[in-house]
Amino acid sequence: MDCIKKKVNEEIERGWIGSNLECEYHPCHFTGQDCTFCYCPFYPCGDEDLGSNTPGKRGKPVWNCSDCLFIHRREVASFVMSEIRRLGIEDASDERLKGILPEAKSRFWREGKAVMVVGATSDAGKSITVAAICRALHRRGYLVAPFKSQNMSLNSKVTRTGAEIAMIQTLQAQAAGLTTPDAHMNPILLKPKGDDISQVVVCGKPFADYRVKEYYEEFVPGPGIQIVKEHVDFMKKRYDYVVMEGAGSPAEINIYDKDIANMKAAEIADATVILVVNVEWGGSYAYALGTVELIPEKDRKRIKGIILNNVRGDPRKMLDGADRLEELTGVPLLGVMPHVDVMLPSEDSEALRGTSRRGEGSIRIGVVKFPRIANFTDIDPLFMDDVSIVYVQEPGDLDGVSAVILPGTKNTVLDYRWMCEKGIADRLKEMRGKVPILGICGGYQMMGVAMDDSLGIEGGEKEVVEGLGFFGNRSVFAEYKKTVANREAVLLKGEGGKVTGYELHMGQTEVVEEPLFRVDSMFYPSWNEGSVREEEKLFGTYLHGCFDLQAFRRYFLSFVDAPVEAKEAPAKSYEDLLEDSLDALADAFESNIDMDRLIGIMGGSE
Repeated sequence: MDCIKKKVNEEIERGWIGSNLECEYHPCHFTGQDCTFCYCPFYPCGDEDLGSNTPGKRGKPVWNCSDCLFIHRREVASFVMSEIRRLGIEDASDERLKGILPEAKSRFWREGKAVMVVGATSDAGKSITVAAICRALHRRGYLVAPFKSQNMSLNSKVTRTGAEIAMIQTLQAQAAGLTTPDAHMNPILLKPKGDDISQVVVCGKPFADYRVKEYYEEFVPGPGIQIVKEHVDFMKKRYDYVVMEGAGSPAEINIYDKDIANMKAAEIADATVILVVNVEWGGSYAYALGTVELIPEKDRKRIKGIILNNVRGDPRKMLDGADRLEELTGVPLLGVMPHVDVMLPSEDSEALRGTSRRGEGSIRIGVVKFPRIANFTDIDPLFMDDVSIVYVQEPGDLDGVSAVILPGTKNTVLDYRWMCEKGIADRLKEMRGKVPILGICGGYQMMGVAMDDSLGIEGGEKEVVEGLGFFGNRSVFAEYKKTVANREAVLLKGEGGKVTGYELHMGQTEVVEEPLFRVDSMFYPSWNEGSVREEEKLFGTYLHGCFDLQAFRRYFLSFVDAPVEAKEAPAKSYEDLLEDSLDALADAFESNIDMDRLIGIMGGSE
């Protein structure tokens, strides 16, 4: 407390500052934030709308307001500082300081509003629509955040607090200008493990494994509904708008009364609902009408707008049936969104269904398409170079590739067995030393001499499985705590350079190889990570996202026998490319959607 008061005294003495662009941590919460009070003058305020007591290291309750953004709003910081000046407060211990918060809260704090984007089908474009709305609202100066009550995805990322959430929610948070996505944005994450079993992750931490029947009969009516309510309420207290994303279709009548990802979540959040229809699939008017009519009347009233999405060609041609669609559904058409060719990561492996290759680059890289492939967006930054991807499901798919990547997987042992049964493992052994081969996470574990599953955690059967033998490493699946952490590292080979990424895996690997990276930490001594055998073009790492920065991407591609016409990679980072793509997406959205009407039905005003 004394340390915080000292910092507040410095802030009071300094006076108004606004956005501190000189701070190495700016923006630490959201772009456009006010940094006048980096340390809140009201700590600990005890206001449960802004924070809560959490158990401290010594067991005593500690006031936690790390998710509160109130003091970083420009109008709030300006009012508080002006009141401090008016009252002549010069010290954080002045009792009059406490009286400023109630007045500031009465003037500026309002519970946020919620809007939910649902799709007439899977892959309707819900995720990118949420991202577009988040960026459009953020541009208008609103504090906005994404939310998906229940997401089934094997593409996940790690938050600053070490929680695991769906990758797409971190992208949507970026669209909203938020630099610190958290587990409240995706309180329930389902990670399929095989057959009908999924690991249920709650608030970023493993909760339990459920079969489909158990999940809907036990989890949903038990903790599920309460979890959704707690987290959406938390979000509405901190943001002007919470932009929610549904899952699949909101009109699945076989599970409608047990579905906490769509209309039930909208009811809990008291959300306005927008229906998105993928025009590219054909039958868009029928999809829209059928979806609206299958939803019970009490929930149908929440649907306030329809967006026809992903139109190739002239979007105006879709307007011919707009009046009739509005007449039949009773829901206004908000606009027609054209197909926008931007580089954004896909939400889950459904995006790979029926896909055998991506990209037009001259460097062909084979990516093994495991049945339980996870975090396959690790490869996306490669498209910044002259790269195309071939998804490998048969040994023949490896013909003519210049490199191979074994990506992450939710079940290393079962996917390795699949690779062996297919004959892909034998083909990879033949290619050893001829083309670069990289294993990431589960793929890295497969490259060792053995995978010890003697407890039956991974494959179900208790046994030790022989690996590819590319490295002398041995991976052990025992009762280890799941590793979930962000990392900053340095490439130890080639020209070196910074590498960022995150670990997200079960099991530990006993490494006997030369390391690939050195991981740096503020709290622990640095340590070595990964494995490399340059002479055999073999590489392995646990770091998802290792291609995001140029250093490792260029190092790996330097081992490729590239065609003469292969072009140089752009200088910008993958993060910059995502920012450009989000801006382009929002530009198209704002040009083709009636934003005044959209914000109006969301309960706001321009």
